[in-house]
Amino acid sequence: MYISVIGAGQCDDKIYGIAYEVGRLIAQRGAILVCGGLGGVMEAACKGAKSAGGLTVGILPTEERDANPYVDIAIPTGMGEARNALVVRAGQAVIAIGGEFGTLSEIGLALKMGKSVVGIGTWELKKEGKLVDAVIPAKNPQEAVGKAFLLAH
Repeated sequence: MYISVIGAGQCDDKIYGIAYEVGRLIAQRGAILVCGGLGGVMEAACKGAKSAGGLTVGILPTEERDANPYVDIAIPTGMGEARNALVVRAGQAVIAIGGEFGTLSEIGLALKMGKSVVGIGTWELKKEGKLVDAVIPAKNPQEAVGKAFLLAH
């Protein structure tokens, strides 16, 4: 099973800790963690996965040398932000942690592809002023990973 973890390339210590724990829990359940391969949430999730003996894949916007040190398989696309589509396509479910506009684009792409997106402290979506139930909220890493595994298809 592949679980994609998305979030900003820079984050505070709280978000870093959440992402680390998400990565650790994904690896403990035997899934492969897929991310954008850079810093912040991506690095933290990979580091957490590695702490539990997991396998990590980084689909990079640039070159292999830009991968964080916890990426096992670095895929240099040279595609810039367009690689976001590959990151979310690879996962059977997506976990969004915090995030900026890049994360928002990944959420939109994942939903368009029919992927389940579980979010911790991430974007809420509205259409015509009404909240859209698209991103499944989670209160903590355990709940997020549990929901992602349940919803993965």
